[in-house]
Amino acid sequence: MSPVESFTWILLAQEAAPPEAGGGLMRLALPVLVIGFMFYFMLIRPERRKQGRHRHMLEDLKKNDRVVTAGGIKGVVSSVNRDHQEVTLTIDESTGTKIRINIASIAGGEEDSDSVQGGKK
Repeated sequence: MSPVESFTWILLAQEAAPPEAGGGLMRLALPVLVIGFMFYFMLIRPERRKQGRHRHMLEDLKKNDRVVTAGGIKGVVSSVNRDHQEVTLTIDESTGTKIRINIASIAGGEEDSDSVQGGKK
């Protein structure tokens, strides 16, 4: 038998080390906690900030603000009726075309959509 074969047999014949007592739970919990923190800081927290900015924008909505609806219609706010949660938008200033929409259907200000597209019109 060659020295390499005898060394291999010695390694294979050794018993496995007994498992450490109590360390298993911590080894499992640490990666789960790290993933949980990453999930919170990368997904949940930015979405809450975005929702807060949108809610604040809707609360501060006033006449002559330029907005974009969820359907992509751009217009200028003519009036705000907070009692009925309704906004009247002027769509075409040359013909005076207006529509009434629910406040919740406003996606954002027109400057918000321009900044997302890189400022291109």
